[in-house]
Amino acid sequence: MLFESQIHDFKMWFPWFRIRREQAALRAIVEQQRRIMTKEQVADQSAQIIAQLERMSAFRDAQVVLLYYPIHNEVDLRPLLTKYADQKTFLLPVTHRHSMEVRPYDGEDMMRKGRLGVPEPQTRTYKGAIDLILVPGVVFDQHRHRIGRGGGYYDKFLKKHLSAKKIGVCYHYQLKKHDIPHLIGEPKMDRIITPQQTIG
Repeated sequence: MLFESQIHDFKMWFPWFRIRREQAALRAIVEQQRRIMTKEQVADQSAQIIAQLERMSAFRDAQVVLLYYPIHNEVDLRPLLTKYADQKTFLLPVTHRHSMEVRPYDGEDMMRKGRLGVPEPQTRTYKGAIDLILVPGVVFDQHRHRIGRGGGYYDKFLKKHLSAKKIGVCYHYQLKKHDIPHLIGEPKMDRIITPQQTIG
């Protein structure tokens, strides 16, 4: 019993455990806010974010763009896949147990649900350079820190693609004015777009 108490005290005070616990608590609150959004709200606010993105040179000049397939009312960037199909190569993530790879998007007919229940392309793995990564997240802050879904897939992937521009997208309530809990070395975004503003 004493040993278990000591472990508990260690976890409470050791920074890594404390920060992860704080991130999980904040993630749970914001995810609940997102899940109660209506389809109309998601579509309208996603369109506003897309409109801002389209005006950015980082998007206009990018030839290879990694985005994501939205779940649980995440910002929906899928209109880009059809609107710019002839101009850009779009990639989508494929998750494995401890890692993430990316594959080219080649239409909805080539999509199948992956291990996490998210649709994934059934094309070959892409191993070339990526110009722009559009990053999902649960919470961001004014200093461009990010809290993701909790799996760590994007953090690992972004560290391997330092030359790519990284733009986080989120709704206004997901962008906090105060610093969110984060660990040293967790990748920061170059920019963050909400329906109302752009940071960075």
